[in-house]
Amino acid sequence: MRPLFAALIAAILMPAAAQAQTLERIKENGQLVIGFRTDAAPLSYLGENEPKGYTPTVCYVLASKIAAAVELPDMEIIFRPVTAENRFEEVANGNIDLLCGAATITLERRELVDFSVPVYVDGTVVVLKKDGPESLDELAGMKVGVRSATTTLDALQNSLNAADIAAEVVVFDDHPTGMAALEQDEITAYFADQSILMNMVAQSEVADDLKVFDQLLTVEKQGLAMARGDTEFRLIVDRGLSELFTEGAMEQAFARALPNVKPGLGLQSMFLLSPTLP
Repeated sequence: MRPLFAALIAAILMPAAAQAQTLERIKENGQLVIGFRTDAAPLSYLGENEPKGYTPTVCYVLASKIAAAVELPDMEIIFRPVTAENRFEEVANGNIDLLCGAATITLERRELVDFSVPVYVDGTVVVLKKDGPESLDELAGMKVGVRSATTTLDALQNSLNAADIAAEVVVFDDHPTGMAALEQDEITAYFADQSILMNMVAQSEVADDLKVFDQLLTVEKQGLAMARGDTEFRLIVDRGLSELFTEGAMEQAFARALPNVKPGLGLQSMFLLSPTLP
């Protein structure tokens, strides 16, 4: 067989192998392994020794749809913690079947994993002390913080470069450390997803001394990540999510995770334009 033809056959067969991989693993083990972030409240976090937040709530309900699709009524649901740094590798390596955390859909990440239809819309905002700068321009020459291994880091650097603002970016391993640095005046501002940031400010002991800019630096769609090229499993996931949108379960999950919070315009649009069943 000529090398070029062999390579073509391999390219054709590779997606088929990937398609079967997740479903076969679920059927063989009788388990659905779900990865979740432990530090992205209110979207995904560890609370009282169990996963909490919007996306774990969505995925727990979605699991019943997946179980019905693969005809495993007794399918076991296993939630496995992941970090911002290893979450996509855990999916790509087959250690988890579905990533249910705060994961923005990007082309770079789609080189490693596939995503479901959007399940959340978020955006990057900034928190400062109330007596701090009144605009992004005033951050020039100051230290600003952001969490590592997030799209927020890229968004912050792009925004600073576009506005020609020479601020020093300090990268933190987790959000609590970054917020603590702000509260202790080690940095002037801290950038994060709006949902995460508003939740941290609400829980801060110095919440009255903080302010959050209304301006969104980005508008980001988030989805559930799964193995790249796994078309059949992705279809099952998307069909299940479509049912949840149709049933109103997605809005109920939001109301449970963020009580008394009105969805922003981006999220309202997602609920309105989301894929539904006929």
